[in-house]
Amino acid sequence: MHFYAGILIGPVLLVAALSGGLYALSPQLEKALYADLLTPAAASTTRVPLAQQVAVAEQASTVENLVAVRPAPEGGTTRVIFNDGSFAESYRHAVFVDPSTGKVLGQETVYGTTGAMPVRSWIDELHRSLHLGDTGRYYSELAASWLWVVVLGGLALWVARARTRRSMRAAFLPEKSVRGRARTRSWHAAVGIWMASGFLALSATGLTWSQLAGENVAELRAQLGWSTPSVNTTTTAPTVVGGEHSEHGGGMATATGAVDVTTIDKVWAVARAAEVDSDQVEIALPKGEGRTWTVTEVHRAYPTSVDVAAVDPATLQVTDVVRFADYPLMAKLARWGVDIHMGTLFGLANQIVLAILALGLAVMIVLGYRMWWQRRPTRATGWPLRTAYPSGGLRTLPWPALGAVVIVAVAFGIFLPLLGLSLLAFLIVDLTLAARRRLTARS
Repeated sequence: MHFYAGILIGPVLLVAALSGGLYALSPQLEKALYADLLTPAAASTTRVPLAQQVAVAEQASTVENLVAVRPAPEGGTTRVIFNDGSFAESYRHAVFVDPSTGKVLGQETVYGTTGAMPVRSWIDELHRSLHLGDTGRYYSELAASWLWVVVLGGLALWVARARTRRSMRAAFLPEKSVRGRARTRSWHAAVGIWMASGFLALSATGLTWSQLAGENVAELRAQLGWSTPSVNTTTTAPTVVGGEHSEHGGGMATATGAVDVTTIDKVWAVARAAEVDSDQVEIALPKGEGRTWTVTEVHRAYPTSVDVAAVDPATLQVTDVVRFADYPLMAKLARWGVDIHMGTLFGLANQIVLAILALGLAVMIVLGYRMWWQRRPTRATGWPLRTAYPSGGLRTLPWPALGAVVIVAVAFGIFLPLLGLSLLAFLIVDLTLAARRRLTARS
């Protein structure tokens, strides 16, 4: 299985690795390209009232329908956000305002909870869907579905070989005394063993917001009471439960109805008094009659700040608060997992680790194909797929063991649909090749 999956899924994993590595480094690229929008011209402790900044932005905006405001964090600019319904899902229009002067610095399209600028959102779309929309997302889900299988298969092969080694050093480091395919395999194994845990983490976190498997993960979490609680945005309805996968998607509802935006400074102050006081928040306007303002912490670095408060627009009182400290443990782990995968939880160190993992995965794939090429067909050996790993191994297992393997494979195939479909395709290919060999042997 490690061999077949590596050969056939390798190209998908390689694209995911290279695009993911590029995304890991994109925040620095973003800061450099959009410094004029993200950073005020001069540092100042003076701040123009938020309502005044909003008014200036509304006059300058090329898009109507104000939906939210992100007050300037220290050393940053205020984002006044609009969405007239013409944008793709999770995309919005932002007007950037210097908080100390109230001057509009520019306008740009931003994406998701992270507020990614166009260059980072372009790289994100490349990694997530190859810019092919929802259909393209199946490629990244296929990569995440198979990555853990390939890693565990490789670890099993490594353990089998490690038992024959004279020292642990030889099991963990490349062998210098060998040449040819053995040397390539040694490097492939050494890189893999050091990075296996990181690969498994990327696979698990990547599946949490995938299309098909992600729905199954969300359903499982809901059944077990592990869902992320969401704030009650009405004045009478009870608190409900929802999801948290807005980093790579998620809808952004637009505000409707008449809203007194001049109270936004008071709304922000009320939320801060309720200890929703991160330096990075998004203040969302009520999304209709009978709805509240929401003030949501959007700081994704550790320690995580994702508390959210609902504020009644009539009384300017907090009506509900959801705190990260009250999340179920699995909801916390899901939040941290997503942020690690996005490279935001531990800042630059997180980004560097992700870039190293991406490079390591790309190197392993190239080394894997090099091993295959070193077994390329010759007149003496024939085509490598015919001789490398003989088929029919499962048929040699005792019936109880074979039954267990089938049950586990079916269960994983149902929970991870793309894994199941591609595994079935591999099985058909393997049976076809085996039948062809038998016919050739008889003739």
